Amino acid sequence: MAERSFAKEILSLRLGAGDDFCGEGILAVTKALLQSGVSYVGGYQGAPISHLMDVLSDAEDILNELGVHFETSASEASAAAMLAASVNYPLRGAVTWKSTVGTNVASDALANVASGGVTGGALIIIGEDYGEGSSIMQERSHAFAMKSQIWLLDPRPNLTSIVDSVEKGFELSEASNTPVMLELRIRTCHVFGHFEAKDNQKPDFTLQEAMENPQRDTERIVLPPANFLHEQEKINQRWPAAIEFIKKNKLNEFLGGATGVQGLIIQGGLYNTLIRALDLLDLSDCFGNTDIPIYVLNVTYPLIPDEIVGFCADKKSVLIIEEGQPDYIEQAINTILRRADLQTKISGKDVLPMAGEYTGQVLKNGLKTFFAITDDQEEASLPAVDAMNTTLPPRPAGFCTGCPERPVFTAMKLLERELGPAHVSCDIGCHLFSILPPFNIGNTTMGYGLGAAGASAFTAPSIKRTIAIMGDGGFWHNGLTSGVGNAVFNESDNVLMIVDNGYSAATGGQDILSSRSKNKTRSTRHRIEDAVRGLGVTWVRRVRTYDLADMMETLREALTTKQKGPKVLIAQSECQLNRQRRLKPIVRRMLSQGKRVVREQFGVDAETCTGDHSCIRLSGCPSLTIKENPDPLRQDPIAYVDNTCVGCGHCGEVADVAILCPSFYKAQIISNPSAWDMTITKVRQAVIGFFQRKSEKSLRLRTYQS
Repeated sequence: MAERSFAKEILSLRLGAGDDFCGEGILAVTKALLQSGVSYVGGYQGAPISHLMDVLSDAEDILNELGVHFETSASEASAAAMLAASVNYPLRGAVTWKSTVGTNVASDALANVASGGVTGGALIIIGEDYGEGSSIMQERSHAFAMKSQIWLLDPRPNLTSIVDSVEKGFELSEASNTPVMLELRIRTCHVFGHFEAKDNQKPDFTLQEAMENPQRDTERIVLPPANFLHEQEKINQRWPAAIEFIKKNKLNEFLGGATGVQGLIIQGGLYNTLIRALDLLDLSDCFGNTDIPIYVLNVTYPLIPDEIVGFCADKKSVLIIEEGQPDYIEQAINTILRRADLQTKISGKDVLPMAGEYTGQVLKNGLKTFFAITDDQEEASLPAVDAMNTTLPPRPAGFCTGCPERPVFTAMKLLERELGPAHVSCDIGCHLFSILPPFNIGNTTMGYGLGAAGASAFTAPSIKRTIAIMGDGGFWHNGLTSGVGNAVFNESDNVLMIVDNGYSAATGGQDILSSRSKNKTRSTRHRIEDAVRGLGVTWVRRVRTYDLADMMETLREALTTKQKGPKVLIAQSECQLNRQRRLKPIVRRMLSQGKRVVREQFGVDAETCTGDHSCIRLSGCPSLTIKENPDPLRQDPIAYVDNTCVGCGHCGEVADVAILCPSFYKAQIISNPSAWDMTITKVRQAVIGFFQRKSEKSLRLRTYQS
């Protein structure tokens, strides 16, 4: 199951010409693809475009009606390689993935398709995961566009601009025989709005026609001498064609005032934030009505020299608003102006930060400096804001309540006491949170599915083995060959832990090859165990993650066995977050129908807890916290399980395996109890009450005698 269902929203994809489309950014992108006559779509899920893949998956019936092939690709490289279909045939294709990490994986295929060029329109939809909401390295997709000379669109964050960019992106690709990137930031993906819909279009040229009438052009294949001609073609033919198309179709926009001695040049995706900042400075209203000239770069690569020179010619100074580093656009504009012998002063990173997300406050501060605006009252309030920031507690990322991956690292932490610390090679996914407190486990991470490869250098004779971590999503994405296959071939003696959730939990619960659920349009239920044995691994174990004792014993065996070769431990349990998403609607329905519902929850006996808190240090579950000690003779706060507990049982397992205090108990909370439940409860209360009264009477007697 995916993180979110779009079963209702996809009905709007059937809207026709003149209808008002209202919805989210990713729905608008999907509608624009269908309106553009796309032939095939592929991609790999990952924020901020995970939901785009979910929308496409939910809309497969509509895609099939139009003859559009859609697939959830095994990796970004698989998706990018799909664009080969547009090299020789007039087929429009779109692929999508997350930002620079996805483009890293896809770069080989992208470089080839950009070198040879395309006949049909090729659109690469990039989820630009930069800024405070990101979980990856802070890099920009701009560098990849420049490296391979792929044109880069960065539309204003409104649905009309997004849809226009998709449609014009295909046309630009075909006009210049070049793939086109469409960059969508997190807020752009999820912005809501309206646009006037058009009819969906079946592809003019179908995949079936291409298959039955194969075309071959050796000049499109990257081999000498064609590869040397490709570079000349890029510069002498494709680039001028792109410039001409962008100018003719006015893809960039001149907004705000027509004249002025100061102006702003901004990436399209930052436009809404700019207007908010100008509004706060009383230089615009919230609808963008301003006297300040603004040149909006809906195409950030290539830049259009004529438009830049024309915009800057009558201005004394221009501010370039370019998020992130390096300052590619600012450098390019300076070069364009110097070559045109224009002396307009260019500001950019001198008044705005070189690194970090350009929020409304950041732009407001930069604009104040650029326009030389002062506000004594606001400046006086800044120290108070800074003082407040210093008192806010840190909020590091961590595992969800009941996460099945937490017992894995508890076991590793407990084994450290016995076997000493080991080098741990981490991977991309939820398990990466293990590097933070309370576990503090993990030495490096090299990329998605590269956990085992990241430990491959450690092959020296040693009394210890390294441990690599990998999720099931990473395993099928890259880890099967680069990790397991590589370890078998090179006779690694290290340990690989594969966390098997049953789906790609980190990206939203999408199905993968080893998913245990039956998928009507995909082939699932292919066991990871079979795959690794097929590559030659002989030491393979499966263990339920919540069984902490078994987890420790199996991991101990992997680290100490005399058997040589790679050791693979498959740790299985369902992602608790997705499990709750699946179960909660069922529970709500049962409760509304008056049916009996039993929910298990753990707790801590306040009188037994010693206040040592070892359970917290070895678990870290958000539902496990502290509260004041009810005993006036003891000062240490006691452990406490709050109402967010999902009953996974890990805290109790830790207390048992680690031989901590026996203060944990498991309780069953029954809604809509039956007559039998009520009878049993009364009997229990009577028996417990009898022994409680007897105990209190004995205590009073001993107190009197003393």
